[in-house]
Amino acid sequence: MSDKHLTAGSPCPPLQPGVMRIYSMRFCPFAQRVRLVLAAKGIDSEIVNINTHNKPDWFFDKSPLGKVPVLEKDGEIVCESAIVSDYLDEVFPEPALYPKDPWKKAQDRSLAEIWSKVYGPMYKLYSARGDQQAKTKAFDDFLSGLDFFEGELAKRGTTYFGGERPGMLDYMIWPHSERFAMLTILAGDGCEIARHRHPNMCSWIDRMKEDPAVKTTYLTPEEHFGFVKGYLGGNPEYDRKQ
Repeated sequence: MSDKHLTAGSPCPPLQPGVMRIYSMRFCPFAQRVRLVLAAKGIDSEIVNINTHNKPDWFFDKSPLGKVPVLEKDGEIVCESAIVSDYLDEVFPEPALYPKDPWKKAQDRSLAEIWSKVYGPMYKLYSARGDQQAKTKAFDDFLSGLDFFEGELAKRGTTYFGGERPGMLDYMIWPHSERFAMLTILAGDGCEIARHRHPNMCSWIDRMKEDPAVKTTYLTPEEHFGFVKGYLGGNPEYDRKQ
């Protein structure tokens, strides 16, 4: 994966026929979703990173909303992380990441949307800064959202949401989960998930860290914190190295 993020004025790298390209951003959890699916399925692709605060003009021809991730191949374009991931699962069916049962597949898709109850409060926690009341409210909402997934994993009685190996739902919710450990660094003591309240999710996180696809995209809490700190200060370091 290219580490350099293209900015305004950067030319669009020429795309070779038959090559699948993903427009990404190293610290974007939604772009990470797609990179996880690519890794899980062993799909060859080219990664082009975009500075999402200072985008090249040509990028809006690829992504009308100016968001990553975007998939491009032979002039065809697909946007949005869940849609790109579903497309990849259909075009590259092995290993299948969704249940075969249509009802269970629809449930997993729904849960991927409900995950916003977890990451929405996380973003509020990022921006709460010194506002203790806002920080407490955001963290309480975050834990409440996580309670739902703790219960869902307990109900399924499986190692992963996908069963005995990670499935699409696992990969859709992992990127934000990877950032949980950053919350304590960012917001201070008391802002961490507790194993006694979320034993299933804590065990799930431990196991997901050992997944080969996760290992290919993983960044440390310190790396995530460094980017978020710069982002909140108005100077995100897209190409920073730990």
